[in-house]
Amino acid sequence: MDQKVIVWDLDNTLYRETPEFHDLLDKITAEAAINDLHIPLDFQTAKAMVTESYRTYRDGGEIFIQKYGISPKAMFDAYHKRKEENLMPITPYEGLLDRIEKLKCPQYILSTSSHDACDAILQKLGLAEFFAGKFYSVEEFDCYKKNESPDVYLKFCTEIGVKPEDCLFIDDSYSNLEFAKKAGMSTVRLCHGKENDKATEYIDYAVDNIDECLRFLEEKFCA
Repeated sequence: MDQKVIVWDLDNTLYRETPEFHDLLDKITAEAAINDLHIPLDFQTAKAMVTESYRTYRDGGEIFIQKYGISPKAMFDAYHKRKEENLMPITPYEGLLDRIEKLKCPQYILSTSSHDACDAILQKLGLAEFFAGKFYSVEEFDCYKKNESPDVYLKFCTEIGVKPEDCLFIDDSYSNLEFAKKAGMSTVRLCHGKENDKATEYIDYAVDNIDECLRFLEEKFCA
């Protein structure tokens, strides 16, 4: 291995999605389906479908793609345009920039948020300058998810010029980690206290919170 590389997920990893913010995102998804994509549903029905979609597909908009023939790109674009305008509830982790700056490894982001939403979130977190030119959205690889195929991870590695086996991918979602692992990356699951999500063949390391994750990176990965 020439150099170890850290690849961060963004949402619910480099910041914590509170239940209130997650509910707001569900509302935004429902509003995008009704108002932007013109699906003939009332708001309560659409929001209930978003909840069902997360249970079934681990993606809030997929149910509209499957039931109404909406294109993945149209759903992705409509949702993220609204998301960009509703980032007020996001609260940065205290001291995160100082800690990631001390890690002696190259660091990148691979996110399911759109490129513009990533940029807006990083601005809000105070991380935009650090990750300038080093954050990527799945949409840049003609993809809209990270939990369907290893291909997006392989394309990402080709783009940044590294081998998958030289990357450590950090994500809160075990379904994303499954395909990162299949692509050849090592994986870290940020569990947020969910003990039952630690035991899976696709997770190499499990940490409970961002502090534990950063300690692991400082002591084990980038030492």
